[in-house]
Amino acid sequence: MTTKKGKKRLKNIPILHDEVKTKRTVVLTPTAWGKMKQEATRRGISVSELVEEFARTMNCPTGLSP
Repeated sequence: MTTKKGKKRLKNIPILHDEVKTKRTVVLTPTAWGKMKQEATRRGISVSELVEEFARTMNCPTGLSP
């Protein structure tokens, strides 16, 4: 997914999706956090965007199986 680098980001204006993200809290083990950071870095995205991509594939016919 593109991060649209070079495009100025404005507060409360969505860039990657059709809605603005809101702050959430997720509690993870250090192992899980480290793996998420590694995967996000490998993909060139943030951990937040990695979680977003995972969630958006849920309940999708071509997404991950439950």
